[in-house]
Amino acid sequence: MDGAGRIRFRPSQWAAAAVIRLLATGLRLRLLTAASLFALVLGSLGAWTRPGDARLAVSEPSNAVTIWVADNGFHTDLIVPRAPLARGDGPLATALRQVGPGDWIAVGWGDARFYTDVRPISDRLADGGRALLKPGNPSVILIDPLNVPPPDVYPRESLHVVTVSQSGLEGLRHRLEASFKTRAGAPIAGPASEVGDGRFFESVETFWVGHLCNHWAGELLHASGVSVRPFRTIFSAEIVRMAHSTSETSGSPDRADETSGHDA
Repeated sequence: MDGAGRIRFRPSQWAAAAVIRLLATGLRLRLLTAASLFALVLGSLGAWTRPGDARLAVSEPSNAVTIWVADNGFHTDLIVPRAPLARGDGPLATALRQVGPGDWIAVGWGDARFYTDVRPISDRLADGGRALLKPGNPSVILIDPLNVPPPDVYPRESLHVVTVSQSGLEGLRHRLEASFKTRAGAPIAGPASEVGDGRFFESVETFWVGHLCNHWAGELLHASGVSVRPFRTIFSAEIVRMAHSTSETSGSPDRADETSGHDA
Protein backbone atom coordinates (compact mmCIF):
# COMPACT_ATOMS: atom_id res chain seq x y z
CA MET A 1 0.00 0.00 0.00
CA ASP A 2 1.46 3.43 -0.87
CA GLY A 3 1.46 6.55 1.30
CA ALA A 4 -1.95 7.59 -0.05
CA GLY A 5 -3.53 4.34 1.13
CA ARG A 6 -3.83 2.85 -2.36
CA ILE A 7 -3.08 -0.75 -3.05
CA ARG A 8 0.04 -1.25 -5.11
CA PHE A 9 0.41 -4.39 -7.21
CA ARG A 10 3.71 -6.04 -7.87
CA PRO A 11 4.68 -6.60 -11.53
CA SER A 12 4.09 -10.33 -11.07
CA GLN A 13 0.53 -9.63 -9.96
CA TRP A 14 -0.11 -7.49 -13.05
CA ALA A 15 1.22 -10.32 -15.19
CA ALA A 16 -1.04 -12.86 -13.48
CA ALA A 17 -4.05 -10.62 -14.02
CA ALA A 18 -3.19 -10.27 -17.70
CA VAL A 19 -2.90 -14.04 -18.04
CA ILE A 20 -6.28 -14.50 -16.35
CA ARG A 21 -7.86 -11.97 -18.73
CA LEU A 22 -6.35 -13.78 -21.71
CA LEU A 23 -7.61 -17.13 -20.45
CA ALA A 24 -11.09 -15.72 -19.87
CA THR A 25 -11.12 -14.24 -23.38
CA GLY A 26 -9.95 -17.55 -24.80
CA LEU A 27 -12.63 -19.42 -22.89
CA ARG A 28 -15.32 -17.08 -24.21
CA LEU A 29 -14.05 -17.57 -27.75
CA ARG A 30 -14.06 -21.34 -27.32
CA LEU A 31 -17.60 -21.26 -25.94
CA LEU A 32 -18.79 -19.06 -28.81
CA THR A 33 -17.08 -21.33 -31.32
CA ALA A 34 -18.62 -24.44 -29.74
CA ALA A 35 -22.07 -22.82 -29.70
CA SER A 36 -21.71 -21.81 -33.36
CA LEU A 37 -20.64 -25.32 -34.36
CA PHE A 38 -23.51 -26.83 -32.37
CA ALA A 39 -25.99 -24.53 -34.13
CA LEU A 40 -24.44 -25.42 -37.49
CA VAL A 41 -24.73 -29.15 -36.76
CA LEU A 42 -28.36 -28.77 -35.65
CA GLY A 43 -29.17 -26.77 -38.76
CA SER A 44 -27.52 -29.36 -40.97
CA LEU A 45 -29.35 -32.22 -39.30
CA GLY A 46 -32.64 -30.37 -39.61
CA ALA A 47 -32.09 -29.80 -43.32
CA TRP A 48 -30.85 -33.33 -44.04
CA THR A 49 -33.32 -35.11 -46.32
CA ARG A 50 -33.78 -38.77 -47.13
CA PRO A 51 -35.09 -38.75 -50.70
CA GLY A 52 -38.10 -40.82 -51.54
CA ASP A 53 -37.71 -43.80 -53.86
CA ALA A 54 -38.17 -42.34 -57.35
CA ARG A 55 -39.48 -45.70 -58.55
CA LEU A 56 -42.54 -45.18 -56.34
CA ALA A 57 -43.44 -41.79 -57.79
CA VAL A 58 -46.86 -41.19 -59.34
CA SER A 59 -46.30 -41.72 -63.07
CA GLU A 60 -49.76 -40.78 -64.33
CA PRO A 61 -53.14 -39.77 -62.84
CA SER A 62 -54.56 -43.26 -63.19
CA ASN A 63 -51.78 -44.52 -60.90
CA ALA A 64 -52.48 -42.01 -58.13
CA VAL A 65 -54.05 -42.90 -54.78
CA THR A 66 -55.30 -40.34 -52.28
CA ILE A 67 -54.61 -40.84 -48.60
CA TRP A 68 -54.78 -38.29 -45.80
CA VAL A 69 -52.76 -36.97 -42.89
CA ALA A 70 -54.94 -36.01 -39.91
CA ASP A 71 -53.13 -33.52 -37.67
CA ASN A 72 -54.35 -32.33 -34.27
CA GLY A 73 -51.38 -30.05 -33.71
CA PHE A 74 -49.04 -32.53 -32.04
CA HIS A 75 -50.08 -36.03 -33.21
CA THR A 76 -50.73 -37.33 -36.73
CA ASP A 77 -52.72 -40.27 -38.05
CA LEU A 78 -52.71 -41.57 -41.62
CA ILE A 79 -56.03 -42.42 -43.26
CA VAL A 80 -55.79 -45.03 -45.99
CA PRO A 81 -58.27 -46.92 -48.22
CA ARG A 82 -59.11 -50.21 -46.55
CA ALA A 83 -59.09 -52.51 -49.58
CA PRO A 84 -55.33 -52.30 -50.37
CA LEU A 85 -54.47 -52.84 -46.69
CA ALA A 86 -56.65 -55.94 -46.46
CA ARG A 87 -54.80 -57.90 -49.13
CA GLY A 88 -53.22 -61.22 -48.20
CA ASP A 89 -53.38 -63.03 -44.89
CA GLY A 90 -50.63 -61.26 -42.93
CA PRO A 91 -51.05 -59.63 -39.51
CA LEU A 92 -52.41 -56.39 -40.98
CA ALA A 93 -55.16 -58.14 -42.92
CA THR A 94 -55.95 -60.22 -39.83
CA ALA A 95 -56.14 -57.10 -37.67
CA LEU A 96 -58.55 -55.50 -40.13
CA ARG A 97 -60.89 -58.47 -39.79
CA GLN A 98 -61.00 -57.78 -36.03
CA VAL A 99 -62.40 -54.26 -36.39
CA GLY A 100 -65.74 -53.03 -37.71
CA PRO A 101 -66.72 -52.11 -41.27
CA GLY A 102 -65.54 -49.02 -43.06
CA ASP A 103 -63.95 -48.20 -46.42
CA TRP A 104 -61.25 -46.07 -44.78
CA ILE A 105 -58.80 -46.96 -42.03
CA ALA A 106 -57.13 -44.43 -39.74
CA VAL A 107 -53.81 -45.76 -38.47
CA GLY A 108 -51.76 -44.28 -35.65
CA TRP A 109 -49.03 -45.33 -33.26
CA GLY A 110 -47.95 -44.39 -29.76
CA ASP A 111 -46.94 -45.33 -26.24
CA ALA A 112 -48.93 -48.36 -25.03
CA ARG A 113 -50.10 -46.61 -21.86
CA PHE A 114 -50.30 -42.92 -22.72
CA TYR A 115 -51.83 -43.40 -26.20
CA THR A 116 -54.65 -45.62 -24.99
CA ASP A 117 -55.56 -43.35 -22.05
CA VAL A 118 -58.41 -40.93 -22.83
CA ARG A 119 -58.28 -38.88 -19.63
CA PRO A 120 -57.56 -35.15 -19.99
CA ILE A 121 -53.91 -34.34 -20.68
CA SER A 122 -53.75 -32.41 -17.40
CA ASP A 123 -54.33 -35.69 -15.54
CA ARG A 124 -51.57 -37.48 -17.44
CA LEU A 125 -48.63 -35.09 -17.39
CA ALA A 126 -46.42 -37.34 -15.28
CA ASP A 127 -47.13 -40.31 -17.53
CA GLY A 128 -46.41 -38.17 -20.58
CA GLY A 129 -43.02 -37.31 -19.10
CA ARG A 130 -42.35 -41.00 -18.51
CA ALA A 131 -43.30 -41.85 -22.11
CA LEU A 132 -40.99 -39.17 -23.51
CA LEU A 133 -37.93 -39.57 -21.33
CA LYS A 134 -37.79 -43.29 -20.56
CA PRO A 135 -36.36 -45.24 -23.52
CA GLY A 136 -37.84 -48.54 -24.63
CA ASN A 137 -41.52 -48.06 -23.79
CA PRO A 138 -43.93 -50.65 -25.27
CA SER A 139 -46.11 -49.28 -28.05
CA VAL A 140 -49.37 -49.96 -29.84
CA ILE A 141 -50.87 -49.44 -33.30
CA LEU A 142 -54.38 -48.02 -33.64
CA ILE A 143 -56.55 -49.45 -36.42
CA ASP A 144 -59.72 -47.36 -36.64
CA PRO A 145 -62.31 -47.92 -39.42
CA LEU A 146 -64.32 -45.05 -40.90
CA ASN A 147 -67.74 -45.60 -42.48
CA VAL A 148 -67.70 -42.26 -44.31
CA PRO A 149 -65.01 -40.28 -46.16
CA PRO A 150 -62.49 -38.62 -43.84
CA PRO A 151 -63.67 -35.04 -44.62
CA ASP A 152 -67.04 -36.01 -43.14
CA VAL A 153 -65.42 -37.02 -39.83
CA TYR A 154 -62.43 -34.75 -39.23
CA PRO A 155 -62.31 -30.95 -39.06
CA ARG A 156 -61.41 -29.67 -42.49
CA GLU A 157 -58.35 -27.76 -41.27
CA SER A 158 -56.88 -30.93 -39.74
CA LEU A 159 -56.87 -32.95 -42.99
CA HIS A 160 -54.10 -32.86 -45.58
CA VAL A 161 -54.12 -34.83 -48.81
CA VAL A 162 -51.22 -37.13 -49.67
CA THR A 163 -50.93 -38.37 -53.24
CA VAL A 164 -49.04 -41.62 -53.68
CA SER A 165 -48.79 -44.27 -56.37
CA GLN A 166 -50.22 -47.77 -56.20
CA SER A 167 -46.74 -49.16 -55.61
CA GLY A 168 -46.08 -46.43 -53.04
CA LEU A 169 -49.19 -47.46 -51.14
CA GLU A 170 -47.92 -51.03 -51.18
CA GLY A 171 -44.65 -49.83 -49.66
CA LEU A 172 -46.61 -48.07 -46.92
CA ARG A 173 -48.61 -51.24 -46.29
CA HIS A 174 -45.45 -53.30 -45.85
CA ARG A 175 -43.98 -50.75 -43.41
CA LEU A 176 -47.21 -50.67 -41.40
CA GLU A 177 -47.40 -54.46 -41.27
CA ALA A 178 -43.82 -54.64 -40.03
CA SER A 179 -44.89 -52.69 -36.93
CA PHE A 180 -47.13 -55.48 -35.62
CA LYS A 181 -46.01 -57.78 -32.87
CA THR A 182 -47.32 -61.26 -33.61
CA ARG A 183 -47.91 -64.55 -31.89
CA ALA A 184 -48.01 -67.61 -34.16
CA GLY A 185 -48.21 -65.18 -37.10
CA ALA A 186 -51.30 -63.36 -35.79
CA PRO A 187 -51.43 -59.80 -34.44
CA ILE A 188 -51.78 -59.42 -30.67
CA ALA A 189 -54.94 -57.46 -29.97
CA GLY A 190 -55.03 -54.91 -27.20
CA PRO A 191 -57.93 -52.87 -25.84
CA ALA A 192 -60.68 -51.42 -27.97
CA SER A 193 -60.38 -47.70 -28.58
CA GLU A 194 -62.65 -45.58 -26.39
CA VAL A 195 -62.84 -43.04 -29.21
CA GLY A 196 -64.31 -44.35 -32.47
CA ASP A 197 -64.64 -48.00 -33.44
CA GLY A 198 -61.00 -48.96 -33.56
CA ARG A 199 -58.75 -51.33 -31.67
CA PHE A 200 -55.16 -51.19 -30.49
CA PHE A 201 -52.63 -53.87 -31.40
CA GLU A 202 -49.24 -54.48 -29.85
CA SER A 203 -46.23 -53.22 -31.80
CA VAL A 204 -42.63 -54.44 -32.00
CA GLU A 205 -41.37 -50.85 -31.89
CA THR A 206 -40.56 -48.83 -28.81
CA PHE A 207 -41.65 -45.30 -27.93
CA TRP A 208 -39.59 -42.44 -26.49
CA VAL A 209 -38.56 -38.92 -27.47
CA GLY A 210 -36.18 -40.37 -30.05
CA HIS A 211 -39.02 -42.25 -31.78
CA LEU A 212 -42.42 -40.58 -31.43
CA CYS A 213 -45.76 -40.92 -33.19
CA ASN A 214 -44.80 -38.40 -35.88
CA HIS A 215 -41.47 -40.14 -36.52
CA TRP A 216 -43.50 -43.29 -37.17
CA ALA A 217 -45.95 -41.52 -39.50
CA GLY A 218 -43.02 -40.02 -41.39
CA GLU A 219 -41.46 -43.46 -41.81
CA LEU A 220 -44.69 -44.80 -43.30
CA LEU A 221 -44.90 -41.89 -45.74
CA HIS A 222 -41.23 -42.35 -46.65
CA ALA A 223 -41.95 -46.01 -47.39
CA SER A 224 -44.55 -44.78 -49.89
CA GLY A 225 -41.92 -42.75 -51.76
CA VAL A 226 -42.18 -39.36 -50.03
CA SER A 227 -38.95 -37.56 -49.14
CA VAL A 228 -38.50 -37.03 -45.40
CA ARG A 229 -36.40 -34.82 -43.13
CA PRO A 230 -36.02 -37.31 -40.25
CA PHE A 231 -34.80 -34.89 -37.59
CA ARG A 232 -37.83 -32.65 -38.11
CA THR A 233 -40.49 -35.33 -37.88
CA ILE A 234 -40.59 -34.89 -34.13
CA PHE A 235 -43.18 -32.20 -35.03
CA SER A 236 -46.52 -32.87 -36.70
CA ALA A 237 -45.96 -29.82 -38.94
CA GLU A 238 -43.23 -31.75 -40.77
CA ILE A 239 -45.68 -34.57 -41.55
CA VAL A 240 -48.09 -31.96 -42.92
CA ARG A 241 -45.26 -30.52 -45.04
CA MET A 242 -44.58 -34.00 -46.43
CA ALA A 243 -48.25 -34.30 -47.39
CA HIS A 244 -48.22 -30.95 -49.18
CA SER A 245 -45.02 -31.86 -51.01
CA THR A 246 -46.77 -34.78 -52.72
CA SER A 247 -49.57 -32.53 -53.93
CA GLU A 248 -47.05 -30.04 -55.33
CA THR A 249 -45.12 -32.68 -57.25
CA SER A 250 -48.19 -34.52 -58.54
CA GLY A 251 -50.23 -31.42 -59.39
CA SER A 252 -53.07 -32.58 -57.14
CA PRO A 253 -54.93 -30.21 -54.82
CA ASP A 254 -53.62 -30.20 -51.26
CA ARG A 255 -56.83 -29.37 -49.48
CA ALA A 256 -59.20 -32.11 -48.31
CA ASP A 257 -62.32 -30.16 -49.37
CA GLU A 258 -60.95 -29.64 -52.89
CA THR A 259 -60.33 -33.35 -53.31
CA SER A 260 -63.52 -34.70 -51.83
CA GLY A 261 -66.08 -31.95 -52.37
CA HIS A 262 -67.22 -32.43 -48.75
CA ASP A 263 -67.29 -29.97 -45.90
CA ALA A 264 -66.42 -31.19 -42.43
